[in-house]
Amino acid sequence: MDRRDEIFMRRCFDLARLGAGRASPNPMVGAVLVFEGRVIGEGFHQAYGQAHAEVNAVNSVFPADVHLIPYSTLYVSLEPCDVHGKTPPCTSLILEKKIPKVVLSSIDHSPGVDGAGIDRLRKAGVEVTVGVLREDGYFLSLPRNTFVQQNRPYVILKFAQSRNGVFAPPDNRQMWLSNEYSKRLTHKWRSEADAILVGAGTVLADNPRLTNRFYFGRSPLRIVLSRHGKLPESLAIFNAPESTHVYTETPHEPKAGNVQYHYLPFNGQMIANLLKSLAARNIASLMIEGGIKTLRQFIQKGYWDEARVFIAGKYVPEGRMAPFLPGPPEIIHPLGEDRLLFFRNH
Repeated sequence: MDRRDEIFMRRCFDLARLGAGRASPNPMVGAVLVFEGRVIGEGFHQAYGQAHAEVNAVNSVFPADVHLIPYSTLYVSLEPCDVHGKTPPCTSLILEKKIPKVVLSSIDHSPGVDGAGIDRLRKAGVEVTVGVLREDGYFLSLPRNTFVQQNRPYVILKFAQSRNGVFAPPDNRQMWLSNEYSKRLTHKWRSEADAILVGAGTVLADNPRLTNRFYFGRSPLRIVLSRHGKLPESLAIFNAPESTHVYTETPHEPKAGNVQYHYLPFNGQMIANLLKSLAARNIASLMIEGGIKTLRQFIQKGYWDEARVFIAGKYVPEGRMAPFLPGPPEIIHPLGEDRLLFFRNH
């Protein structure tokens, strides 16, 4: 593999991640246009319904370099689309601009794409290389591909535990374990997720707002699982302007304009039915923040893709133990006195 291909593809990945929290349910995609080793254009998919990465990369080329486009290589983190949705197909743009070579990392498994974009380009005489930094591209596109292939959101588990594995005190009162760096990072993740979910026990014990207040960007849709739906009107999730959806066996009249109730049987199929319902609402990524029972339900059913676990640098003498995740973490990051562990459910 050409070292330059890796360099330009990593730039595509960096650009793609700039669309986190805004491109969904579309994938995060970055594109770089290169002429003889020099970048003449680059772009990313900035928001759902707006221009795709390839379009932004071509449009960013300075007038003095436009004549170089038919002699350039287009690097894209994900296969160009070949369907006419909210925007025209990117394959048409590539052919219109007579770009002779396209280098990709991974395939977009969305219906109507899934190799069709590559096939169209090759049949038109474009040289297409697939698989540059394949593993990195796979994980970057995994949320989108999970959504379109499994008809459910990409599920991220997030929780904190003490150094000796305690998740919460025995009396169920609120206990903050991780440090300020961890808090800021959690709010960044909230800005990137379509929705955040907790159980009723967490809402009653902690009265969280479940909003993004310590990072740039929007707040996610808030999801609460409450079997009986008996939640006091004074709770923060009912007072803030962000939307809250309560899934319950006993729907109630909304307590505020930002609240919606949805019927959901709390049986063995609850998690699967919940995820299907969220996917129907274009929720492509879901972060689970607690509590213990809710986290364990997702783990036991196998409905999780990634887990982000803060290990606080403190011991707690007693309490309820954190959920158990099978297998070792793939990545461990230091965060001051805390540690951040990343798990994947392969």
